[in-house]
Parts: sequence; C-alpha cells; structure tokens
Amino acid sequence: MFERCFFTIIVVFGILSCDKQQPMMISPLNFTEKQLPGCDTTSCPEITVNYVEITENSDRARQINSAINNFIIEALYLGDETSEPGAKDISDAATQFVKMYRTHSAEFPDMQLEYFVEVNIAETYKTDDILSLEMHQYLFTGGAHGYGATFFATFDAQTGDEIGVEDLFSDFIGFKKFAETEFRRANKIPKGESINATGFWFENDTFYLPEAIGIRDSKLALIYNQYDIASYAAGPIELEIPLSKLKPYLSISIQ
Repeated sequence: MFERCFFTIIVVFGILSCDKQQPMMISPLNFTEKQLPGCDTTSCPEITVNYVEITENSDRARQINSAINNFIIEALYLGDETSEPGAKDISDAATQFVKMYRTHSAEFPDMQLEYFVEVNIAETYKTDDILSLEMHQYLFTGGAHGYGATFFATFDAQTGDEIGVEDLFSDFIGFKKFAETEFRRANKIPKGESINATGFWFENDTFYLPEAIGIRDSKLALIYNQYDIASYAAGPIELEIPLSKLKPYLSISIQ
C-alpha cells in the first residue's frame, strides 16, 4: 500500500513539474561581413550583427529564433520597400546586402559610397513566463547621416508566442493615461497644457504611445524613435517606468 501511494505521489509530482518548461538557455552570437566568402580578399561594406539564440530543440525556440532572424533579415534588406526580403537566413541576407552595395557603387562610380549596417538584439527581461528582447538597427547608405531605430519583442516564455503590447495590461486605457502623466512629468510639461508645449510633434496635439514598448530590467521602456515626435537632432525620446508602479494595470506577474 505504501509503495503504491509513493508511486502515485511520484507520478503526480512528475506531471505537475511538466506543466512548465525548463528555463530556456539563451546564447549570444555574432555575424560580420568577414564570414562571407570573398570579403577576406575584396572590400565589403561593414556588417555587424550581435544577437541571441534560444539553444534548445523545441517549438518555443523555433518561434522565437524565427522572429529574431526575420528582424535581422529585414534590417539588412536594401530592396524595394514594397517587396519582401527573399533571404532565407542571416548569411543570405548579408550576401544580398553586399551585392546591392556593389550594384549601387557600379551605378554611381563617381561617388565613393560607404555603406554599413549594425544590428543588436539583446535579452532585457526574462522570467519563467516572459521574455523581452530589445532590437536595435542602424543603417548608413550615404548622405548626411544614417538612421537607427529600436524595437522590442515580448514572448510567452512557455509557448514562444509573441505577446502584443496591449496583452501585457489588464487595464490598457488606464496605463495609457498613467504613461501620459509620467511623460509630462519627465519632460516638464504642465498638466492642462498642450502635450507639444515644449516642442514635441504629437499629431493632433494628442499624446499617444510609441511603437517601441518593452520590458528592460525591472522597468517598462517606451521609446519614440527619431522623427516619431521630434527632430532627428533630438535623438530617441525615452521614458522608463518601474514595473512596480504599473502593477494596477499589468496582466502579467512581475519579479
């Protein structure tokens, strides 16, 4: 009888322990133009990609790694904006970047074109339930300056499904109002005055959230990229709010 009960306890414990997957292993990786055939003997544009990869054989790893690779491929794409990148992986995307550079150089032989691209993807928050990645890209293809932008991707750490920003909140409207209050406080915009009183470019003089929202350490980061609400010279406009202050609005548990 004791042995039967003990066996039952072991089975139940095993089932419960399988409810959640083991913590995912994340490894840093990098890729440069030097890894492309021919770039060791012929001049190539500078390509620097620092990223992470989920190193396990699982559906969640495949989903997250696919999203990471797609971001890198799109960052390296120099084709028509109306078309989708056709590269199958990072190496292929980098090869196409080099080919496009050489095509442009041949079309404009009198111009000494200098292209370079940098992509950085890093883990910024991880629990048993949530994984947040910060994804930054910078591209220079001549002219006065290049253009960089930062984005976030948040995933369900158990399934690998991407989580939309609104799904992080049980009260998204309340969060938006709170975010405006924090934005005004951080940028010294008095309550009741225009949100553009200090020179921002919010359309229709109405506060709105940026496209780039994600969890960085123990804070929620909101990043308006260059030109979103201010001039290029102003740089990215960032606001960080401690997760502890957002508890009334969040639908996720925080650590």
